[in-house]
Amino acid sequence: MKVLITGASGVLGSAVYEEFKKHRGYEVLGLAHSNPGTELRKLDLLDVPATDALIQEFLPDWVIHCAAERRPDVAEKDPQAAEALNAQVPNTLAQLSATYGFNLFYISTDYVFDGTKPPYEVDDAPNPVNFYGKTKRQGEVALESVEGPGQRVIVRVPVLYGPAKKNSDTAINILLDVVQDQSGKTYKMDHYATRYPTNTLDIAAFFHRLASKFPAESCSVPIPSIIHYSSAEPFTKYEICLIFAKILGVGHEHIIPDAEEPKGEAAVSRPRDCHLSTSVIENTLKMDVGARGFEDYWRGVIGKGEVAADVVY
Repeated sequence: MKVLITGASGVLGSAVYEEFKKHRGYEVLGLAHSNPGTELRKLDLLDVPATDALIQEFLPDWVIHCAAERRPDVAEKDPQAAEALNAQVPNTLAQLSATYGFNLFYISTDYVFDGTKPPYEVDDAPNPVNFYGKTKRQGEVALESVEGPGQRVIVRVPVLYGPAKKNSDTAINILLDVVQDQSGKTYKMDHYATRYPTNTLDIAAFFHRLASKFPAESCSVPIPSIIHYSSAEPFTKYEICLIFAKILGVGHEHIIPDAEEPKGEAAVSRPRDCHLSTSVIENTLKMDVGARGFEDYWRGVIGKGEVAADVVY
């Protein structure tokens, strides 16, 4: 089975890439644009002819599209670039999926919902309230509008954590740096919005289990068109900081909880609770979600010793 992974130098893409590489029976090709290194293939997904040529060359059975502009603040500052990557590229890949007959899995986000009526099922109406969520929803619509050979599957995930090149690569890992900053600087930390941090290693393992359930020779077997993958553990960012402080054995007095309901533009950028229901995985696919415990993971990674702020987890 041939598996092509975009964004394979990123936090999620690298986890998916490594997961498939360690199992027999897969020919895996990872793509990256800004940081391909020596192992990944460099490709600008905005270059449609080059993308088409690579698809023709590799002829994948599955394409797992992890490349995206995942930072809401950056999306707001450069909307044209965010829209190109989050909406135009999925449209290109969806068209190529129908042309060449491969299965396309598009990583989307819980932020396609407004956070007012959780938990969200796959058939609940999206209502993104920030620009990032709107661009990801555009990508979803692109997949849904294409007909023809191959299958196009939307996989929505919440905020992610896990192994990363640097802590700033995820909105969760970066909180380690905040907790470890004992310089006297104070931080105001969100204690209003509930998040469901999910480990990239678990999502990667889920994709492998899904591939085992739907192998290349059965690519015509229908896969649900929308899948939600999420941990069930709820935390605010402030609560996550308390967990890190407990594991690290450091004080957290410099972190100030902000439990006030956001007003104005802040309300738009911070949906309160976008919890994704995993009923399709459990009831339709008859699979375990397999999401590990948040604190258990970090205790295993950090241990009880001193941890430098620039350590990669």
